[in-house]
Amino acid sequence: MATARDRLRGRVSTARDRLRGAGADRLAVGISAGSLVALTLVVGGLRLAGQTIPLRTQAVAYLVGMVALNLPHGGYEHFANLRRRAAEFRWRYVAGYLAFVAGGIGLFLVAPVVGLLVAVSVVVAKGGGGDLYVLAATTGAGHLRSRAQRLLAVAARGGAAMAVPIVVFPETFHSFSSIMVAVFDPGALAPVSTYFDVTRPLIGVGYAAVVTAHLGVGFWRRDGSGSWIVDAGETLLLATYFAVVPVVLAVGLYFPLWYSARQVAREMAVDDDPGTGRDLLTDDGSASAGSVALRAWGVLIGGAMATGLVVAAVWIAAPNPLGGAGLLLGGVAFWSIAISIVALPHVVVGSVLDRGRGIWHVP
Repeated sequence: MATARDRLRGRVSTARDRLRGAGADRLAVGISAGSLVALTLVVGGLRLAGQTIPLRTQAVAYLVGMVALNLPHGGYEHFANLRRRAAEFRWRYVAGYLAFVAGGIGLFLVAPVVGLLVAVSVVVAKGGGGDLYVLAATTGAGHLRSRAQRLLAVAARGGAAMAVPIVVFPETFHSFSSIMVAVFDPGALAPVSTYFDVTRPLIGVGYAAVVTAHLGVGFWRRDGSGSWIVDAGETLLLATYFAVVPVVLAVGLYFPLWYSARQVAREMAVDDDPGTGRDLLTDDGSASAGSVALRAWGVLIGGAMATGLVVAAVWIAAPNPLGGAGLLLGGVAFWSIAISIVALPHVVVGSVLDRGRGIWHVP
């Protein structure tokens, strides 16, 4: 039987581990912010010096960032969500995911312009929604006291990735939008392109209003914990980053440098949650380190193959996979479509329909 001293040592050890975890998750959040600050300063300096980053160079960085760096994390997020869940839930989750993937492909085939709007919305929801839960798990979100405030936070943070480039880099944004739509129906964007001069200022004013409301109400309802200061700083950093860094480069590096790093921070902050089912990596906790490593490797390979099959399905379904552009620019457009179709169930099934323990779970 454990003595009082043993119990005390156990409590001290647990407290020490939690403090270390807290330091680690704050470090990951700091690294994500530091990465965007550094990139903003470098690109801003180049622009002030009259230098531009060629679009082809941006395209290479986008593909490296989105495919090589960020894609493995997307598969891991799903696994981390499912590893401690009941078996019945896992099957329903996979079925729902496949259904939304099929629906996303069908939407682009039938109405590619609507599909483009959904793709843009997915970026906003994924970026903003993920950020919201990172705040709650790490630095705190005590100033967000209502559902309306949380929705404003999602729109302000996630909207920076789409609304700001539309205003600051309209030619590039519209060019890639045309290529993306042309993957399924060349020229389909032409009938609505005449409205871009109207929608651009409306989007700019609307986004500015969202950010003002988000920060203003948050300041009014701040709780003294400092969470509003962190939220305000990060929101303004995101807006500045997407206003300074050209859109293709900015989006390509935003997800690996910001989103993924911050989700790692969130998971470190909540990793002690035991879940409701058998852990796929450790079974009852008695698995050896080698066994855990082998299972983790299998999960990585299986996730990569599953995602590859989805991307292949999009390629086969698309009448013109590169949208009439070259390999690099067409590859960026195609991957943007493919990853939006992958991310649609990622957001809807993994979070909205799984409010208890979704991909952005915070106890």
